[in-house]
Amino acid sequence: MTDTSSEKVLVLDGGLSTELEASGFKIQGDPLWSARLLHTNPKAVKDAHYRFLGCGADVITTATYQASIEGFVQHLSQTSDQAEQLLRTGVQLAKEAVSDITSDNFPSGCKQPLVAGSVGPYGAFLHDGSEYTGAYEAGMSVEDAHNISNGKRFIEAVEMACRSKQLVAVGVNCCAPELVTPLLKSVRSRRNPDISWIVYPNSGEGWDPNTGWKASEKTQSFGQQAGEWATLGASWIGGCCRVTPADIADLRRQLLGTQQ
Repeated sequence: MTDTSSEKVLVLDGGLSTELEASGFKIQGDPLWSARLLHTNPKAVKDAHYRFLGCGADVITTATYQASIEGFVQHLSQTSDQAEQLLRTGVQLAKEAVSDITSDNFPSGCKQPLVAGSVGPYGAFLHDGSEYTGAYEAGMSVEDAHNISNGKRFIEAVEMACRSKQLVAVGVNCCAPELVTPLLKSVRSRRNPDISWIVYPNSGEGWDPNTGWKASEKTQSFGQQAGEWATLGASWIGGCCRVTPADIADLRRQLLGTQQ
């Protein structure tokens, strides 16, 4: 797919924690999630960023979703100043990965990859999954094709977000891919024309809070599904949990017909 809707798409990265777990690190169950590696193995974080960039990501996201000053103090015995520096490290590692990829046979004329800072909601700090259950009022997780998990309609969340003058895009993340199309269709008449759609769902596999992800065979490639999201106006597309560099490469080929 290389029509005008897809030509405007920026390809995001995939599941950073998934890629780190594939490298042998234990992420699941850690109260700091992948942010712990900012302290224990920063090179692994930078290398994972590099792999996503190498597979065609235009934007990589810092390993700071579950990072906080208090969390680093509590779980890594850092001082407040040291914890603040770890947050900065998350940004620096991503920037270094961009610098490395652009100096290693990066195609001329291609735009410089961007670094997005990942700021998780309050529930991420609590480490109890409440950002997915709506257990606190600020929760904005998608429950189904029409509702978020605190019981309110998805369209209400979009309308509230679109009133902001500071947002670049609004959308969904870490939901099942099959929910993305009906969600975008349900709110397309209410979108602020100055704000783009952003979508980065997970792989669609099941999640058990006790045992983790339940692997299942994918019936449709990530890239094939992304084509429909672009047609509906999504201009920032990537993946979350269980979405690999190979999925991002497939996404880019399907949308743009090129790796970079």
